[in-house]
Amino acid sequence: MQTKLVILDRDGTINQDSDDYVKSADEWLPLPGALEAIARLNHAGWHVVVASNQSGLGRGLFDVAALNAMHAKMHKLLAAAGGRIDAVFYCPHSPEETCNCRKPLPGLFEQIGERYGMDLQGVHTVGDSLRDVQAGAAVGCTTHLVHTGKGEKLKGQSLPADFPPGTVAHADLAAFADWLMEQSEAVAKTLKAGTVA
Repeated sequence: MQTKLVILDRDGTINQDSDDYVKSADEWLPLPGALEAIARLNHAGWHVVVASNQSGLGRGLFDVAALNAMHAKMHKLLAAAGGRIDAVFYCPHSPEETCNCRKPLPGLFEQIGERYGMDLQGVHTVGDSLRDVQAGAAVGCTTHLVHTGKGEKLKGQSLPADFPPGTVAHADLAAFADWLMEQSEAVAKTLKAGTVA
């Protein structure tokens, strides 16, 4: 059976974003309900991985040790909430470096597919910006936008035409987790009804 996988953006989706970049563990602050949402996904059998642009590295705003400290804090707080993130995939490059891993390009998602040995067609991915969902759509992911971080400015309006068709908008990561649980339950009921019949 295929791994139940969810791919999340980091800044603005799991933790507070900053126009000045999140540069240290002290500046890494989880969004309300986000860690609990990941824990609920885990408890329902979902593996969660992160795909994140971290151009602050390429820009020299922080180093890998600082990034590792942010992620150590994230993992620790998540563990306290009863959840876990299996892996963090990040692009360390600045926009000037022509790489394939900086979203909206799909390189990080391709790395995730290789790591898990799976096709990402239909895998749910969640982010707070157009480039997050474009990167996921490029490999066939089902795309979701949260109205936190950069997505806050799109709250209360229909998504612009440049968003991938079928992108579902949610108030935040907790609302996405609720949506996914409901969908999974509905599918399970349908399958069960089919076997009974």
